[in-house]
Amino acid sequence: MLLNFFPSRSLALYLGKTFLWRCFAMLAMLVLVLQMLDLLSEAGAVLAYPGNGDGELWRYVSLRTPQIISRFLPFSVLLGTLIMLATLNANSEVVAMKSGGLSAHQILAPLMLASLGVAVISFVFNERVVARATATLSAWEDAKFGPIPGNRGIKSNIWVRDGEDLIRAATVTGSGRNVRLQNIDVYDRHGDRLISVISAKQGHLTADGWRLEQVRVFDVTRGTSRDVASMTIGKDIRPDQFTLSSVDADGLSFVELREAIGILRESGRPVASLEGALWHKITGPLSALLMPLLGSVAAFGIARSGKLFVRAVIGMALGFAFFVADNFALSMGNLGVYPPILAAWAPFLLFLLVGEAVLITTEE
Repeated sequence: MLLNFFPSRSLALYLGKTFLWRCFAMLAMLVLVLQMLDLLSEAGAVLAYPGNGDGELWRYVSLRTPQIISRFLPFSVLLGTLIMLATLNANSEVVAMKSGGLSAHQILAPLMLASLGVAVISFVFNERVVARATATLSAWEDAKFGPIPGNRGIKSNIWVRDGEDLIRAATVTGSGRNVRLQNIDVYDRHGDRLISVISAKQGHLTADGWRLEQVRVFDVTRGTSRDVASMTIGKDIRPDQFTLSSVDADGLSFVELREAIGILRESGRPVASLEGALWHKITGPLSALLMPLLGSVAAFGIARSGKLFVRAVIGMALGFAFFVADNFALSMGNLGVYPPILAAWAPFLLFLLVGEAVLITTEE
């Protein structure tokens, strides 16, 4: 099978090397242009914090560049594919290869193999670099580009449900059984009626539940309030329900996000959107594998017919249609319309079949 797809080692190396050079050249151009535009729009915010200067601008660039690389790598593979295949077609190299007995699939096989390598590199890069850079940049932006607080575990304005009651904590610190709550409001409800509002300065976890201190209870029915030294609520509320109330999927690696999803599912929290993001951490880099197939229409056909440009536009349209379908499916998955695994994998499988059907129908 390998010999059928790679009948010439020299030709496979030539095609693979040319393809990779075109892809990474397009990636460098895109990153350079987009990073300059992004820096022009954000430089004012970075320099607005007193004391920030050139060092902070370079720090912003170092944190933002991995995100741009991750997002636009599939675009660069698509553009690199179109430029390379259109050039080969215009120079009659595709005609020469087909005259030598190579099929369309054999011409594309080195490109597909190189794209698979790009997808693997992209996945590792996202896991080791992009996730950490995203988490750091998000924390820096929350600090208005000032010093990042030493305690990165602080969360604010957290809501948790306990049966019919609603609990709001203005500030949550710590993790596990060491979670501390401050400025707590408990809305005691019965059916559709609000019975009382309990306000407390602070709270912590005990064996019997969450112990609130410096408590004031307002009776909604009577319109009276009273002070209580302490009281215990929410025996069944887990600490993770406060600390994992919001999860940034882009700032977590695949393993970390999977563990967070498991904890949230055990706590009874909705995880459909996070599961879609988890699967997309695989299908996102793997989308590079589709680009040679979708852009292959630029490789075939007679260049002298004047339709080479039209073929390149069709290949670009197919590639961008995939990105539109991918984002649409993820949005539908976040809304709960599509199952998470379908939202992540359906566009990839659909356009894999579309590209293969176009290639077989027109060239094989």
